[in-house]
Amino acid sequence: MASKDAQNQRRGLPSFLPGAPDPDQNLPASSSNPGNQAWQLSRPLPRSFLPTVSLPPGLEYLSQLDLIIIHQQVELLGMILGTETSNKYEIKNSLGQRIYFAVEESICFNRTFCSTLRSCTLRITDNSGREVITVNRPLRCNSCWCPCYLQELEIQVPPGTTVGYVAQKWDPFLPKFTIQNANKEDILKIVGPCATCGCFGDVNFEVKTINEKLTIGKISKYWSGFVNDVFTNADNFGIHVPADLDVTVKAAMIGACFLFDFMFFEHSLAGL
Repeated sequence: MASKDAQNQRRGLPSFLPGAPDPDQNLPASSSNPGNQAWQLSRPLPRSFLPTVSLPPGLEYLSQLDLIIIHQQVELLGMILGTETSNKYEIKNSLGQRIYFAVEESICFNRTFCSTLRSCTLRITDNSGREVITVNRPLRCNSCWCPCYLQELEIQVPPGTTVGYVAQKWDPFLPKFTIQNANKEDILKIVGPCATCGCFGDVNFEVKTINEKLTIGKISKYWSGFVNDVFTNADNFGIHVPADLDVTVKAAMIGACFLFDFMFFEHSLAGL
């Protein structure tokens, strides 16, 4: 087992892929972690795949969640004036309780002329106002005909310390992205559907292993009804992942939700 772990480390495999149940199989599952049974793997994974022990400050609660809800706040001023305002998001647990709040920082020129391709910074704070995650988005291309300079996000946890990236991968048919570690080594892959309009249903982006043989979770854009989807730009997302996934990967998936919102769902009546 030790030699196998060493091989995993040489291949650049991180220690935050989906983990295994408690080594003591006789112990009952904790009631505070209801997602264990739904996402429990059939056999334990090596210790090198278990989440890291030391958690970044402010993300302790995130380590307990297997469902993260992201709700975009409606900007009434933008709806009335037909202008693009800075996005704001509430990040909640499965009970609807707010655990984080995200605010976009961008200049008016970029929002007006670069629209959904704009460069921006999203600052995520906890309920005490402390910034715990920073998401940086540079100005990049977004076209299935352009195989270079595609979309990318930088994830900092805590702010100032880069822990990973979300990078778009070129594909002529499906939207594909990878979650990378701080060294830009691929960890997980996200594969979206061919059509992302989501007119009358949810849009699911599956979170897979690099070889795409195992699905370990999904990022869903929830359909909120015809009126909300067409006449506002308020979107709701859900991140379904194993509860024991490393918190830095969960932070990257939160960043991926923001990226998907910009790329596929940032629309309003003014843009129809």
